[in-house]
Amino acid sequence: MTIQYKGTIGRTIPESKPWWPDYPRPREGAPNVLVILFDDLGFSHLGCYGSSIETPNIDRLAAGGLRYTNFHTTALCSPTRAALLTGRNHHSVGMRGLANWNTGFPNCTGTVAKSAGTIAEMLRPHGYSTFAVGKWHLTPMEETSVAGPFDQWPLARGFDRYYGFLQGETDQFTPELYADNHPVDAPRTPEQGYHLSEDLIDQAIGMVRSQKSAIPEKPFFLYLAFGATHAPHQAPQAYIDKYKGRFNAGWDAIRQQWYERQKQLGIIPQDTELAPRNPGVEPWDSLPETQKELALKLQEAFAAFLDHTDAQIGRLARFLAEIGELDNTLILLMSDNGASQEGGPLGVIDTFKYFNGIPETLEEISSRMGDIGGPKSQTNYPWGWAQAGNTPNKRYKQNTHGGGIRDPLIAHWPKGIADRGAIRHQFHHVTDITPTVLDVLGIQPPEQVNGIAQMPMHGVSLAYTFPAGAKAEPSRKSVQYFEMYGHRGIWAGGWKAVAYHPPGKPFDEDQWELYHLDSDFSECRNLAKEKPEKLKEMIELWWAEADRYGALPLDDRRAELWRPTPRALTPRNRRRYVLYPPVAHMTGEVSPALGNRSFVATAEVDRPTAKSEGAIFALGTGNNGMAFYVLGDRLVFDYNLFTRHCKAISDRPVPAGKSTLSVSLEKIGDRGRATVSIDGVACGSVEIPRILRMISSNGMDAGCDAGSAVSDDYAAPFQFQGKITRLVFDMASRSAKDEAEAMAVKAKVEMARQ
Repeated sequence: MTIQYKGTIGRTIPESKPWWPDYPRPREGAPNVLVILFDDLGFSHLGCYGSSIETPNIDRLAAGGLRYTNFHTTALCSPTRAALLTGRNHHSVGMRGLANWNTGFPNCTGTVAKSAGTIAEMLRPHGYSTFAVGKWHLTPMEETSVAGPFDQWPLARGFDRYYGFLQGETDQFTPELYADNHPVDAPRTPEQGYHLSEDLIDQAIGMVRSQKSAIPEKPFFLYLAFGATHAPHQAPQAYIDKYKGRFNAGWDAIRQQWYERQKQLGIIPQDTELAPRNPGVEPWDSLPETQKELALKLQEAFAAFLDHTDAQIGRLARFLAEIGELDNTLILLMSDNGASQEGGPLGVIDTFKYFNGIPETLEEISSRMGDIGGPKSQTNYPWGWAQAGNTPNKRYKQNTHGGGIRDPLIAHWPKGIADRGAIRHQFHHVTDITPTVLDVLGIQPPEQVNGIAQMPMHGVSLAYTFPAGAKAEPSRKSVQYFEMYGHRGIWAGGWKAVAYHPPGKPFDEDQWELYHLDSDFSECRNLAKEKPEKLKEMIELWWAEADRYGALPLDDRRAELWRPTPRALTPRNRRRYVLYPPVAHMTGEVSPALGNRSFVATAEVDRPTAKSEGAIFALGTGNNGMAFYVLGDRLVFDYNLFTRHCKAISDRPVPAGKSTLSVSLEKIGDRGRATVSIDGVACGSVEIPRILRMISSNGMDAGCDAGSAVSDDYAAPFQFQGKITRLVFDMASRSAKDEAEAMAVKAKVEMARQ
């Protein structure tokens, strides 16, 4: 935008009049805005929504503000984030599903269209500082290397500062972190007490503290997106110990208790039915004792994770109060979708064992119970506890029934909300968040952002629900469609039509259901047969809305969606990688894909002494992965098969000075053999009983092992003591069978990371 000069320019200074443009300013008294987004938090998980899990700090926000019982999301993380930040429907902006997918259709590009500016891009020109902290997952994963492109990273989408992780999930004790546009290491180790949720709040407080110290009049917009409560469910041990025995009554009894408390709190109508168990959820009393013990430990870890996150929110709220900003900060707290079904019927202790098809015996499970929730765990809870988290609704995240899309929303703003502790029942959707913020701030949606014409807002402001007399106000939302993985839904005027879609089944064979949500909160009384004309009307409305907002074509593919796009200049479309260590950390999506295939890694090194050691490369974590390193004077390759370390160790020393070091992994059926070589001479090998299709969700370091040490031979970061001139990976083509298996496993793994 060109600024017209308002001074006078004469031939000399006395004949001229200077002029300085003002910095952009919001309206007088404009509030700060804090959006807090949970991941995979169900409708009933918060204490103020019925749970027995302790969330006193969130409950305090609810008691000082408003709770919404009819707020909806998209059923999945990336789409909800895109809709939240833009105020438009997720298909319209190109985020039909995950940022990992690009199908070549406009509704699924893995990016947020630049014709849909983010709230940060809208607020910054009006004088707001804009900060993003936590999970992003709106950048195509093939664009998350340090080579970019960066135009879909947070700083290019309107944020002044960013700290967090770009992927769908990360380990809470050893996360893959980014600051602004580059990878960074965590400031502490798990042994030093590190946990990501605490780090995120430290960073958020630091950003606000610095900004308010420099220009206190300037308001801020802070987008705080926790990794919690997405798997892996990890928390400090004291929080885990706190919940020991709390859920021993089992998921049937606990769900009933939460349901009764929801009625007492006024969260659900008194005549609401508790939905029956979802398919595959067994009666608690029918479970074997070991299965019960595992399920309880997994639920205790989840509760600890949520409780610990609540404590961090309390820290942030106290800080805002201390600096006098809490009363004039609009806080909107919500979840991105319902509780997750990705733990399966039993739950999992180690997600990568599960996804690689390696069963755990009851003895193995029993021996690892103590790890659950800690740094050595990668856990997710079973369906029974997920449905309890969605009480009183049916189904889960990914689905368009209530369990997938009905979520908590809390609004807290002491200077703007007088009806404190009240409940609102108007229907609203995540597309309504950005219009609400703009409405409160008195800002009109811009016609252009960065010179690009903008599509209209799809959401409506819910600020009309803030006044004390707004409880009886009818919803200003008239219609909202839903689609995820082919599951469909449509809400209009209190009615909802919904269809669960089995993958691979023709869409015209889906069984549509019809509910009058105004009198059937939990979708238990299907009126499809009683009111066929109403159902027909709703289905026709769904097709019209789907066409209007770009939801077509319908697509229920799974494994195929995870293949790299057939575009040049992306990290994954190659079988030869040449690295020049030390290089920045590479996420799993942009590092060499070493799972389920043969490969050769060759390093040209120069070691100053015969005892110079360190990691040449490391992929994965201490739970599973592979590492290639010099230990003392020996060359070692460690294939960490879920803490079973298969090591090829050289039978002769690595010479000081320059040498060429390599490891060759040969895949032989499901097994493998790794051989290490020094200057082209093989000098050690090891048989590997199982080659993993997917190695780890964590990526690769070259020249060090900066995260969770993959091998038990050393401690991180095990920096290479010398120079690695080049590190070359040559990867064999996978067979069609191996490629299909790898893609199928990747689909399962990545869905569990969302």
